[in-house]
Amino acid sequence: MSSEAADVNVVGMWVTADGYIRQELLANGRYDEARGDRRSAYTGRYTVTGAHLDYVDDTGFTATGDIRDGVLYHEHLVLYREEPHPGA
Repeated sequence: MSSEAADVNVVGMWVTADGYIRQELLANGRYDEARGDRRSAYTGRYTVTGAHLDYVDDTGFTATGDIRDGVLYHEHLVLYREEPHPGA
């Protein structure tokens, strides 16, 4: 039995409490982040190791994040998983 934790499923939409920042983590390892009315403000790729995320945006900027208790702590941001709406 491996002592390593399985990778957390992070795919979906993650949103700040005020809804201003919306980060969509796609199943293909890409992300698309909107800020306010600005769609695709930041785009790039991400990898998951356990509950840790490493991001590299399309300009080469890097960032990290961690999932704790179902919340994504991404650098200075706190994002919550957005639940899909019924019928969506």
